[in-house]
Amino acid sequence: MSQETTNTERLKLFSDAVFGVIITVMVLELRPPHEHTWAALGALWPTAVSYAVSYLFVAIVWVNHHHILQYARVATPRLVWGNFGHLFTVSLVPFSTAWIADSRLASVPVFIYATVFVLVNLSYIVLCVESANVCVRDLPPRIWAMLHRRSATTLAVFALAAVIALFSPVVGFGLICCCLLVYTRPDRSLKAEVTRG
Repeated sequence: MSQETTNTERLKLFSDAVFGVIITVMVLELRPPHEHTWAALGALWPTAVSYAVSYLFVAIVWVNHHHILQYARVATPRLVWGNFGHLFTVSLVPFSTAWIADSRLASVPVFIYATVFVLVNLSYIVLCVESANVCVRDLPPRIWAMLHRRSATTLAVFALAAVIALFSPVVGFGLICCCLLVYTRPDRSLKAEVTRG
């Protein structure tokens, strides 16, 4: 196994461990109701919904993270630090999730929740750029345009959700949920270009 391969494999393994810890921290926030009734369970709906959405978000982030890192043949310092930055933003998800659940979707917590999603997306863009730079030297302009358009759209929706959350947190949270659909699948067109290259 080459040194370059070892470097990227270590980066992937470390990242997977961090994602595992993030999901574990989130699930530890789930607490059973004190009373043994359906009403008591139903009262925990903000916790259940926020956990489900955050779990889906972390799963989507992990899938895309795994997808984009497979193109990196060399763990450059910029790629390593970009990865650390991305993992840092993802590590904020459990905190913001717990806060919106505890506040029952209050405006400021939902605003912070959407802002965390913006930060995760921004750090993912940095990771995409560096992964492509160390693997694909001549990525076609149409692929770059597609990546930029998709990322810009997602950022705009998350930012809009943050602003809306200050006035209508439920609508802002709903917009966040809708935006998750954009990243349910990795960029297949980028994979095709890398394979052909």
